[in-house]
Amino acid sequence: MEVISNCPVCSSSSQKTFIVCKDNTASKESFTIVECADCGFKFTSPRPLESELGKYYKSENYISHSDSKKGIVSKLYHWVRSYTLLKKLQLVFHYSGKKQGTILDYGSGTGAFLKVCSDNKWNAFGIEPDADARKILLERGSLMVQDSIKSFNVAHPEMKFDCITLWHVLEHIPNLKEFFGFIEKSLKPNGVLIIALPNCNSYDAKHYKEHWAAYDLPRHLYHFTPATITKLLQGYAYKNVAILPMIFDSFYVSILSESYATGKSNLLKASWVGLKSNLKANKTGKEFSSQIYVFKKA
Repeated sequence: MEVISNCPVCSSSSQKTFIVCKDNTASKESFTIVECADCGFKFTSPRPLESELGKYYKSENYISHSDSKKGIVSKLYHWVRSYTLLKKLQLVFHYSGKKQGTILDYGSGTGAFLKVCSDNKWNAFGIEPDADARKILLERGSLMVQDSIKSFNVAHPEMKFDCITLWHVLEHIPNLKEFFGFIEKSLKPNGVLIIALPNCNSYDAKHYKEHWAAYDLPRHLYHFTPATITKLLQGYAYKNVAILPMIFDSFYVSILSESYATGKSNLLKASWVGLKSNLKANKTGKEFSSQIYVFKKA
């Protein structure tokens, strides 16, 4: 296990235990989230070594890597995903100002977003570390995919992108310094960086506490709020130009959280919590269960 001594956002060494959660997806082990005493950022520590993280994704319950359609939660996930894929591409059109261009989807999973991009005439590339997800992705015909930043740099040393996307991926990346160095090199001037993240300051997170499914330990190494993701990216000279809601996530996450908390689906109760979370978030405009952050180089 690896202990994170300094806050990834502000580098402070002062921290306290925030919450302890169980891994309900794969290992059934318990892990700790700590909170920086200076900036409030929350991160998993201690956490599995980078070389050991892969085994925590080896579960049919981890839908984004298995494409499983078993059970109501999996079916709901796929229904929502089919609707939101084109919405995501519309965001790329809007904030990049382009209908066609070069795009990198970092953490491509099984390649659903890459396919939508390719079908709409974008020159689409991906990075996906998980071998099982990459196998499904390659079977879909997405050949421009590498397993790491290192292998991508070897295959495409001079490649520059109009847009780089991370759909619920940044919270999984062990080496943020390496990642943002790659982004700095690979994103064109005035290029767009789009990041989707869970928000641990949302109503459903506070309601379900240690049972909140979007903590997803130990796969989620970091637990962002609008304030902490904005501060992190400012440190790398990126300016936040938009924060957008992902309104379906509160329902999906609440259904999972309810099952973790009670052992039952409780669809009506979970749906009410999801709705209440969205209604409360509407008052602030930036405390939804999950949100999309659009950044440009400052």
